[in-house]
Amino acid sequence: MRFPRRRRDPVEVNLTPLIDVVFLLLIFFMVSTTFETRQALELTLPESVSGTAAEPSPVTLVVTAEGGYRLGGRDLAAAALPAALAAEADQAREHGLVVEADARARHADVVRALDQAAAQGIRQVRIATTQGGAGDTSTQDAETP
Repeated sequence: MRFPRRRRDPVEVNLTPLIDVVFLLLIFFMVSTTFETRQALELTLPESVSGTAAEPSPVTLVVTAEGGYRLGGRDLAAAALPAALAAEADQAREHGLVVEADARARHADVVRALDQAAAQGIRQVRIATTQGGAGDTSTQDAETP
């Protein structure tokens, strides 16, 4: 008696579940990864020979070469500076304010920032500089009247 042979289906590897898992892992890592949100500003700080090493301060006001301001990661216009400094005034009074002014910034823009700090009662103001060509950041202490 002759038995019919069963036809075997060809063996296949289904790649669809593998692709689904890879895409899920990709989405998981994209969502869970933290990215650096601080935007680096190209500042050229003025040089100082008599500056001391900079201490970190939670309140840093950046004056750009174009006359703009940056406080707490937000770009500010000159008109918005008083309100933004008022929001950070308590911390600045306690820990001090560091002003990082670009070497090409206009003197009037820096004076405007110092004037607004004085209006908020911030008395301890440090101006960031670079150490005489070495590139290290240092500060000069200044008392606002």
